[in-house]
Amino acid sequence: MHEAYGGVVPELASRVHQQNIIPVVDQAMKAANVIPSDISAVAFTRGPGLMGSLLVGSSFAKGFALSRNIPLIDINHLQGHVLVHFIKEKDKANRHPKFPFLCLLVSGGHTQIIVVKSYLEMEIIGQTIDDAAGEAFDKCAKVMGLPYPGGPMIDKLAKEGNANAFKFSKPLINDLDFSFSGLKTSFLYFLRDRVKENPEFIEHNKADLCASLQHSIVNILIEKLAKAAKLTGIKQIALAGGVSANSGLRQASKEEAEKRNWDLFVPEFKFTTDNAAMIAITGYFKYLIKEFASQDIAPLARMI
Repeated sequence: MHEAYGGVVPELASRVHQQNIIPVVDQAMKAANVIPSDISAVAFTRGPGLMGSLLVGSSFAKGFALSRNIPLIDINHLQGHVLVHFIKEKDKANRHPKFPFLCLLVSGGHTQIIVVKSYLEMEIIGQTIDDAAGEAFDKCAKVMGLPYPGGPMIDKLAKEGNANAFKFSKPLINDLDFSFSGLKTSFLYFLRDRVKENPEFIEHNKADLCASLQHSIVNILIEKLAKAAKLTGIKQIALAGGVSANSGLRQASKEEAEKRNWDLFVPEFKFTTDNAAMIAITGYFKYLIKEFASQDIAPLARMI
């Protein structure tokens, strides 16, 4: 739906949320073989995210909870990404990390290294000071004329390219923080200069450009993660967020885990992007300690 615009259109997103939320909830309940009276509480995403879409979700959740006289549970969706590692599925091994563990959370809007001390106690020890890794993927993809969303397309083309074909500037950021705006600018200027020399440069080198860009971004992420693991002494390591679906990041983290003797946890593809299961599992842990929200709670586009 958003592909024609080269990115998410907030107004369009919220309108489509409105159209679909009742059918989606209805289908979900039928698939789970439950009726409204079986439900003990309603968990919803309070933020961060697009305000219009959050308003649709929170309004529906409030109405459902009020009509059934059941608790309402607000969820930080970044916390949800981390807690996908505790989802239990039938007929599966269901390995879970032990506390404390480090989680590299990488998505379109966020890049963070988090010390996860318990189900609901988390400390951010590193984060991006400008663009997120997923945003760098998508913006660089747009510059190359790739369709939206660009991240998965770069991943696909990178498999056919040479990761060492081109070099891009690497940010010099102290501590455990990230920066991707410099890399993005370096990539943009590199293409501008090469296209001046050869208008067909991007088309002739698309796979190598994708492979080199992905290699650069993944290297930055893995280097910081390794530094965090060394500083904290934690060897339980997890990936989360939409960019954790990237095959280059998955492979690099596995190689690093073998080298450094980490116990690595990588989510299934269906749990990497925003999903209902991650909100439900977080709601479950908050329900156990009766951490409920009031009806006057408001969604937040930005949350810590």
